[in-house]
Formats: sequence, C-alpha cells, structure tokens
Amino acid sequence: MASQTLLGKAALITGGARRIGRAIALELASAGADITITYRNSRTEAEETLQLINQLGRQAIALECDVRSEPSVRSAVANCVNFHSRLDVLVNNAGIYESVQLEAMSLEQWDTVFETNARGPFLVSREALPHLRASQGRIINMGSLGGFRAWPGHAHYCASKAALHMLTEAMAKSFAPEIAVNCVAPGWIEFEEDIGQPDTARFAGKTPMKRNGTAKDVAEAVAFFASTTNFVTGQVLRIDGGLGL
Repeated sequence: MASQTLLGKAALITGGARRIGRAIALELASAGADITITYRNSRTEAEETLQLINQLGRQAIALECDVRSEPSVRSAVANCVNFHSRLDVLVNNAGIYESVQLEAMSLEQWDTVFETNARGPFLVSREALPHLRASQGRIINMGSLGGFRAWPGHAHYCASKAALHMLTEAMAKSFAPEIAVNCVAPGWIEFEEDIGQPDTARFAGKTPMKRNGTAKDVAEAVAFFASTTNFVTGQVLRIDGGLGL
C-alpha cells in the first residue's frame, strides 16, 4: 500500500469507473484520499470501483456526469464537495479514443472527441476552481503520447490531446500560485483484453523498456503530481517507457 501522502484529502476523478480511471482512484485511495468518481455509461463498473475503494478504508461516491455538459458538471462538482466538505485533487481523466480516417471523419465525430477530451477538462476545472483554490489543491489532466505525435487514423484524438497539453500550461499560469496543474501523457497502455493481440507485442518491441505500460504505471504518475510540491507545475509527463523517443 502506498504511503498515506494524501490522508485527509479528497479527490475527484472523472471517468473513474474503469480502466485507467479505476487504477487512479485506487492509487489515490491507497495514498489516503477519499474519492469521488464520475461515470457516464459505466454504472456497474462504478459500483464495483466504489467497493474496492471502501475495502481500502476510504469514503467514496460515484456520480453520473457528462463532462461535455455544463449543468451536469456543475451538479457533479457540487455533490462531490457536499459529500467530502472539500476538494483537493482533480483528475480530468474522462476521454474518448476513436479510430477513423481523417478524410472519412464526420463533423459529429470531430466535435464529440473535442467536447470530451478538451472542453470537458476546461468545464470541470473551471467549476472546481474555487474549491481547489481554498485547499491549495492540484489538477492533473490526462494527455497522451498522441498529443505529441501524429497517429494516422486518430487526427481528432491527437489534436484534442495536443490542445489539452497546451490547456495544462495555460491553467498552470492562470491558477497559480494557489493550484499546481500538470498533465500525464501515457503511451501504449496494455489491458487484460489486449493480451495476445498483434499490436500488443509490436508496441512492446518498439518500446525501449521492452514492455507496454500498465494502468498502475499511469496511476503512480498521477499520485506523484497529486502529492508533490506545488513548485512542480505546468509539466506534461510522458509515461511511455521511451516509446516516444
């Protein structure tokens, strides 16, 4: 179990019901934080994640939230603060990853990815801002190696993550000195359902560390930003085993 560096703190993780979001929620709970997770369609997974957090001895709540919607975000942040009576850490994890060739991409596909991956973190951060200022808290955005490198078939995703990287830097300047804002940018992250897939071995072979990343690798980086000195701000940290080099 991680050291209790976040004991007495409260964290909000958007899209925290499953995959990387769940790993982040459990990592921060292991560090002592009480947790709010949001979900849009993953109610069952959210309830499972709550049980795992409770087993770590932390208080937790799951809230349905569409990060693209201003009223939905406003309600979720208010309910989070009402439950914990504070907010110290915001992790903007909710996101969409989609494959489609640029020439075949519809306007709706482009807008949906940007609304979730770029507008969502803006809306949630803006709503959480007074609470995070009061606690001298942290914001951690979830970027991507795709925000640094162009991936064929993922133009809208790459562009949205590049926008989020820049938004991180703008937030760091705008919200200082009370709030530190950083970004974690994962490379290829392997999940249980990926084992045996052709891309899994291919990406591991291209990675200097000779393995793919795990959700825990990403979660530990988020926990670092959540607990380290606030003098670390405006950083976009690649968690990719050197894949992007």
